[in-house]
Amino acid sequence: MSDLVVIVYSTETKAEEMRKKLFDLQKEYLIELSDAAIAVKQDGGKVKLNQLMNTTAVGAISGGFWGLLIGSLFLMPLLGASLGAASGALGGALTDFGIDDAFMKKLATSLQPGNAALFVLIHKMTGDKVLEAIKGTGGVVLKTSLDHTKEQALRDALAASPGFGSPPPQPPTSQS
Repeated sequence: MSDLVVIVYSTETKAEEMRKKLFDLQKEYLIELSDAAIAVKQDGGKVKLNQLMNTTAVGAISGGFWGLLIGSLFLMPLLGASLGAASGALGGALTDFGIDDAFMKKLATSLQPGNAALFVLIHKMTGDKVLEAIKGTGGVVLKTSLDHTKEQALRDALAASPGFGSPPPQPPTSQS
């Protein structure tokens, strides 16, 4: 089962930095993400989604390939490719992977203009190491499906200063 975490940042750049940090942690096998998207509320009140995968483009490319292949069998490769790309693009536009787009847009309408919400769907993670890595990065937890204890640990880690939790270095004591 996956957990949903939504963190609000003051700018899209800060949300993108956190998403990149989570991808780096995923490369280290500390977290496994199912999806990570950013919703930005623009000045006019419109919400823009920045997702990992453009399903319309993927559908068009895939449909174009299969249309070209099938069209070649019937000696009409250009017609097959164009029909395949059009139908693939339509199918891709109607497909939604990961976090529901309508849910993200609805939740992002509550943001202040210019703010960005990072939506993360976490499949698995090594909690203590991930919390240590994101300590002090800022952001406000808007919504989670975590239990209260884990949610509070996340809030504390985001709000803490990066060196929080480790004791300050002690000067060496001299022996007489």
